[in-house]
Amino acid sequence: MQRQSKILEMLTVSERVSVAEFAHELGVSEVTVRRDLTELEAAGVLKRVHGGAMGAAIRGEEVPFNFREIEKAAEKSAMARVACSMVRDGELVLIDSGTTGVAIAREIADRRITADATVGPGNRGPEWVAERVFAATGGAVRQGEGSIIGPLAEQSLAVLRFDTYFLTCCGLSPSTGVTAHDLQDAAVKRAALASSARIIVVADARSSLGPRWLSCAARKRSIC
Repeated sequence: MQRQSKILEMLTVSERVSVAEFAHELGVSEVTVRRDLTELEAAGVLKRVHGGAMGAAIRGEEVPFNFREIEKAAEKSAMARVACSMVRDGELVLIDSGTTGVAIAREIADRRITADATVGPGNRGPEWVAERVFAATGGAVRQGEGSIIGPLAEQSLAVLRFDTYFLTCCGLSPSTGVTAHDLQDAAVKRAALASSARIIVVADARSSLGPRWLSCAARKRSIC
């Protein structure tokens, strides 16, 4: 829902937002805002406090998957469309994990390409049953995030070759490159980079450009 997505976006800008501020920004009643906050708290993406709400994640923590899945959904779909337009029919494509990766999978499902992904079973929607979209990469599933990680995932990627890798990231900086919250997630990204002829980073400037997180996934590399 667009209104709830806007609530989550406001909480990424301000640590705490009052019901009155939500109502003014959204142009709805405080009763409607409280109902939305109750639903979002039940989903685990925010915390209700007296008179308002605050984000569920501690500052600097990775934002939960279900929070990011709602946040900026329209923007992610738009980015996915642009990214997929850069791929030609017949390519072998690798799609990275995360909510942006899921948006790319939805967009590319009807294309005449073959795709692999580092997305675990819990985050695969109906797009993964499309004829040319499959998820063959093995490995452990990262709890909460649903991405494929671990030595088996890295070894699986090492013996495959891809024309294009859609790389999603937690942070993107000219000085440190692509960074990730999780060490094992970053290791899988590095393995994917080594197995791909072309890299397309799919990220929005406000969320990803500038922040630097725990582990470096890629430094200097030709990317689109």
